[in-house]
Amino acid sequence: MTVVQTPERTELGKFFQVSVRQFDADQVAPEMFSAAIDAEWHRLLDNQEYAEFCTRSAGRLINHVENNGYGRISWVDAYEEMFGSLPQVWFTGADGVLDERALARYRETGEVWAEWDCSPIPGDGGDVAPRASALAAG
Repeated sequence: MTVVQTPERTELGKFFQVSVRQFDADQVAPEMFSAAIDAEWHRLLDNQEYAEFCTRSAGRLINHVENNGYGRISWVDAYEEMFGSLPQVWFTGADGVLDERALARYRETGEVWAEWDCSPIPGDGGDVAPRASALAAG
């Protein structure tokens, strides 16, 4: 079977690499704010190639957990250090529509403020991602 490497799948792999870096540094789990990339994550979760994708992308299994919140996306600096600026796909909805205002705000400020509804957790039985309420209290 030939796997099509879409921008969403490429960015999901990078997100997993950032996630592993965050886990290894005992930092909060990254927030998945992109509806387009999250939709790809959900497609892969239901696929037998998911574990292989995780291992190829991040060297280990990455699990998925519900984790709702809104705020400054904590991992943007780590992503930029590793890969450069976030591409447009991060600001694209599951319907393929670009949120031009959010992209412009990111390009002007270097920050991303957004809602999210899930986060990665280590696939090795690690702790569940901290809830948004715990992040606000900390």
